[in-house]
This record gives sequence, C-alpha cells and structure tokens, in this order.
Amino acid sequence: MLGNFTYCNPTKLYSGKDSLSHLQTELKKYGKNIVLIYGTSSIKRNGIYDSVLKILKKEDKNVVEIANVMPNPTIDKLYEGIQIARNHKADLLLAVGGGSVIDYSKALFVFIHCGEGPWEKYFIRFDEPDCEIVPVGCVLTMVGTGSEMNTGSVITHPKEKLKIGHVFED
Repeated sequence: MLGNFTYCNPTKLYSGKDSLSHLQTELKKYGKNIVLIYGTSSIKRNGIYDSVLKILKKEDKNVVEIANVMPNPTIDKLYEGIQIARNHKADLLLAVGGGSVIDYSKALFVFIHCGEGPWEKYFIRFDEPDCEIVPVGCVLTMVGTGSEMNTGSVITHPKEKLKIGHVFED
C-alpha cells in the first residue's frame, strides 16, 4: 500500500464520432483569447486543424498558435510558449494532438503567470502552483498515454540531460 492519498480528476471527456461538435459548447465557458497548441503537420493533413479553427472562428475567439511541439517537449520550447501565451493574455490553452502536446500544455498552464523560473520551481523542487493558472482543453488525436486524464506533465531539459515529470495538484 502506498499510504494515504486523495485523488481528484475533474476531467470531462467526450468520446465518439461527433465528439468534436462539443468543443463549441465548451468554448463558451472561457474568454476570447485562445492559444491553439499542436505538433507538426498531421492535424493539418487529417483535417482536424481546419475543423477546430472553424469552431474557434464561429465562437469569435482570438486565436494565436504554438506549432511544432515535438515529442518529449523541451524547456526551451516551453519558454517560447510562455511568451506567446503571456503576450496573447491567454484565457484557454487548447491542445490538439497526442500526449506530448497535452503534456506541454499542462506545463504551460502553470508557467504563464509564474514569476519564478518554472524549471527550478516545478521540475526540480516540485513545488505546487501558487500563481494563477490558465485552463487547458484537449482535442485528443492519439490515445495511449492517458495524458488527457491527469494533471501530469513531462518536460525535457536537453542541456542538463534530464526528462522530469511533475503531477500538479488539482
């Protein structure tokens, strides 16, 4: 036995052929400034990108993109995303892709308003967020990691040769 613990998983999941149609309803709960986050060009080839953009435009959202999130997202890519999200005054991070894109978005959600260096704070000391967080929505395109169902994030720091995960509370 691992001892006493509490687990909270406030994830709403839509599954099935028409599940993307629920994105329009969910977007109404958030402000206008959306950061669309995705990996390489696969979502453009398979049509998900166009479908998501159409819904975002229909909901009159201001969208900025963070593209090319790689497998095993890096701290440098994260710092790039922090600046983009801060400049856009993000109300929602919308991850479209698989586990790496979602992990990246979940790391980004605590970093946007964090004044301290996030790598040291969250991935070395494992502190919990004490600053405003930005909600994350996911359009999952590849199953397997379970990243859409938890608050964990794995980030790579190539210069330090580290790949560290942190499961954020709540």
